[in-house]
Amino acid sequence: MSDWNWDSAWPAPAKLNLFLHVVGRRADGYHLLQTVFRFIDRADTLRFAPRTDARIVLATPIPGVPADTDLTVRAARLLQQATGCRQGATIQLDKQLPMGGGLGGGSSDAATVLLALNHLWQTGLSHGQLEKMAISLGADVPVFVHGRNTFAEGVGEAFTDVELPAESYLVLHPPAHVPTAAIFGAPELKRDTAPMHPADWRHGEGHNDLETVACAKFPAVAEHLAWLKSRSPHAMMTGSGACVFAGFPRRSEAEAALATLPPDMAGWVADGLPEHQLAKIR
Repeated sequence: MSDWNWDSAWPAPAKLNLFLHVVGRRADGYHLLQTVFRFIDRADTLRFAPRTDARIVLATPIPGVPADTDLTVRAARLLQQATGCRQGATIQLDKQLPMGGGLGGGSSDAATVLLALNHLWQTGLSHGQLEKMAISLGADVPVFVHGRNTFAEGVGEAFTDVELPAESYLVLHPPAHVPTAAIFGAPELKRDTAPMHPADWRHGEGHNDLETVACAKFPAVAEHLAWLKSRSPHAMMTGSGACVFAGFPRRSEAEAALATLPPDMAGWVADGLPEHQLAKIR
């Protein structure tokens, strides 16, 4: 993968949860989940510039997010610490994915930092090693390092890769920032969906257990989902929200639905990816 270099634009794609079941809760409070992650071709973009002073500098800080707590900075420093690397980097982030949207944007950014700097710094860690490291950054970071469309279990760290059909998605972005903790902490959240074996899952099966809670707490999510379900009965929320989506076998069908979107709603069409664009980077 020598075509990726310091001058490259490094993609951090969004994900959709094709279903999301809460199948239990551990004694430490972590929820046990089952889900299928699907990567799509909507993405943030990162660029990196080498430094000789070992500092990690985020050139494009997100307003209200201190640099020391930003996932991209934390990911770079974690790789330095794990490998003893004395190199630094300046990180530029072009943020396209909404925060609090359920698309995994921050997690994807962190994973791309790990994958890119492992390659650029030549620190030599395998994807498996990077996955284990990524868990400390957040539950969704490992799957973006893993890089395959996959059936995930546990707290999001056990993967069974799946083959998914070509599909285009109409994604709507309600004007709401949904805090993940508010959804998982809700007493009314259903936490006892019967688990399934990964081999038994079929494309189109399942639902999102977080959807009912998010729709009740955030009316804009409910409104957008209701509109989308009127065009596609299998429409669903991704992650803990706020974004909702529907899959179509042909892009033209997704674009036709988008063309009827009310002017007070925001949405876009993206194609499903067979794998993360950096899945084979070393």
